[in-house]
Amino acid sequence: MTSCEETDCENEAAVELHVPWADNVLVCTAHARVLAQKDGVVAEPLDDAVDDWS
Repeated sequence: MTSCEETDCENEAAVELHVPWADNVLVCTAHARVLAQKDGVVAEPLDDAVDDWS
């Protein structure tokens, strides 16, 4: 499994964030819940982490 791409986070990535003004990022559920609230960002749960996101 991939680690969260946020600085100093050691959690496993569970969500891919599609960010229109930057590259897509893989993040943990905690970071995804915050970052996905920005306008234009779309959160897509990774296949093996759907249960963690719902």
